[in-house]
Amino acid sequence: MKKNFTILFQGDSITDVCRNRDEQNKPNSSGGGLGFGYPLLVSARLRADRPEVDFQCFDRGISGNRVVDLYARWKCDCLNMKPDLVSILIGVNDTWHEFNWQNGVEVPRYETIYRMLLQWTKEVLPETKIVLIEPFVLPFGAVAPEWLPEVEQRREIVAKLAKEFGCTLIPFQSILNENLKRAPQEYWLVDGVHPTPAGHQLLADAWIQYTKELLR
Repeated sequence: MKKNFTILFQGDSITDVCRNRDEQNKPNSSGGGLGFGYPLLVSARLRADRPEVDFQCFDRGISGNRVVDLYARWKCDCLNMKPDLVSILIGVNDTWHEFNWQNGVEVPRYETIYRMLLQWTKEVLPETKIVLIEPFVLPFGAVAPEWLPEVEQRREIVAKLAKEFGCTLIPFQSILNENLKRAPQEYWLVDGVHPTPAGHQLLADAWIQYTKELLR
């Protein structure tokens, strides 16, 4: 009998990627339930490489979400699902929404809410493994230069929280920066925030690499 292993991807538009809400309760949906980004690519790779494990992958990313939005829906969109592993990528909208619409989440409050979310998860689902992907940007398109120091602060917070709660950290900004030696920034990101297909593949490959020990 195959072993079941449920993986939940959480975050904003980088995780959402036009996913089909009508298919969201179907694991590994071929009807768009995983969107068209790294969650779909991770699901495909895991299931192709390890058919002996029944990886059940779900995507609950919602475009435009800030950490406060994620926290508000955390019970129904994570805790009630009882995943074996939850992967979280959140933070760029907390900056973007402030600079564009004065509706962001300040860096200290981002840390407070993110910590509350992780504490809640550990209390309710102590056996669930947690993966944190640091927020990332490149300085072009939608990204103004003044974003950069703030997004860096958010990355430092995510790294601190990963250590504090024993989560696996995926340092995608440095991975992205390293790959700028291979191709220009527009090759990896569409607008400084959202990955191109190649960028999503890069993120999926990093995800697989950094979670190998968690999926044994």
